[in-house]
Amino acid sequence: MNKLASDLGTEKISKLLIKQAVPATIGILVMSLNMIVDTIFVGQWIGVLAIAAITVVLPIAFLISSIGMGIGIGGSSIISRALGANNSEKAFLTFGNQICLTVILAILFVVLGNVFSVPILNLFGAKGAILPIASEYFGVIIYGVPFLAFAMMGNPVIRAEGKPKFAMYAMMVPAVLNVLLDILFIKVFDWGMWGAGLATSISYASCGLYILSFFLSSKSELKIIPKNFKLDFKIVKEITKLGGVSIVRQGAISILMIVLNYSLFTYGGEISIAVFGIINRVMMFALSPVLGVSQGFLPVAGFNIGAEKNDRVKETIKKSIYFGSILGTIIFIAILIFKEQIIWIFTNDATLLEQTPDAMLVVFLVTPIVTMQLIGSAYFQAAGKAMPALLLTLLKQGIFLIPLAYFLPIYYGVNGVWWSFPIADTLSTIITVLVLKREVDKNLKPL
Repeated sequence: MNKLASDLGTEKISKLLIKQAVPATIGILVMSLNMIVDTIFVGQWIGVLAIAAITVVLPIAFLISSIGMGIGIGGSSIISRALGANNSEKAFLTFGNQICLTVILAILFVVLGNVFSVPILNLFGAKGAILPIASEYFGVIIYGVPFLAFAMMGNPVIRAEGKPKFAMYAMMVPAVLNVLLDILFIKVFDWGMWGAGLATSISYASCGLYILSFFLSSKSELKIIPKNFKLDFKIVKEITKLGGVSIVRQGAISILMIVLNYSLFTYGGEISIAVFGIINRVMMFALSPVLGVSQGFLPVAGFNIGAEKNDRVKETIKKSIYFGSILGTIIFIAILIFKEQIIWIFTNDATLLEQTPDAMLVVFLVTPIVTMQLIGSAYFQAAGKAMPALLLTLLKQGIFLIPLAYFLPIYYGVNGVWWSFPIADTLSTIITVLVLKREVDKNLKPL
């Protein structure tokens, strides 16, 4: 076991969380900034409908690539616990199975995405004037999705090795490249949405290839060994149980996007989809520190669960929630003060400038408490307890937000969509805290 991995069981928890969370935050921040810049460029250089098209297409790409994320998170949970228990053989076998599963499933879903592109786009809300622009964009980025799936598989594995900085670099490389290519393809070559899609697809490929090069180098303790590609039923079952949580979560997010785009189009037209497109980009960027804390939590908690160090696990939970809640509060205050200025960055369209700021403030209303929800579900993933992890993960997007986003607009119009977010966050956080407290009291007693 390498020193970086073994430090997860001995080093001070607050220092470990900072060491793990800061690179994860920077990586998510840069990747989110990449998507924000993408939206700014198409909004300023192509138009409002281009923002709506990206809002429709990207959830489809992320649904397909979430297969890699699910396999990555499920496998990294196994790897963290295996390293904690000094079982390097199981860690190596799990890694090989992850690669095999990701490649097979990602390619399969890309083929299906190509064959059924128009029905899929329609389902996700590409209606009216949005459809031709969305089709042009989707037709290009679909070829970069297998690389993105591999990258999303490899990123949590790198963190499980105790090397969060490399995971951060893997997310920074495509973000920087995409910005440069956007300027070249959209502004200089005037390739429109096709150019935006090509820039995104190339950036996905660069991310996947960077992670592949890391695993082929001497920096990685987990090596790519062809004999480990042979699928082991027991390992695949465990990856599927734990990784299924992330895949189902992304599936729930995709269903949510279908419902959201339906409600937004029905009660507000194309302009409301563009409003949500801006809010969604800001949300991904603004919440990246909180998401970074939850990503940093996983390897620290997973290793110490495997090493049966219950006191350290409890301390990791408490400090993660503490740090994340402070960050969430700062984020909300920033949104409250600068909401109008933020929208000016994306567009100069008068209707968007009028409708977006107040809607965004409502969506961010309970940001200070969302860390409790994220750490609760992340704990059960780290512990290898798939069912509670799945149920807690589905609380917001699936159990609460989908029905709220469908029914509230019937009575309150498009405002019902915006208010469904803080209501769903509040309800899911309350339930998560109760479930997590019960688990800690029952199963994390001092040994």
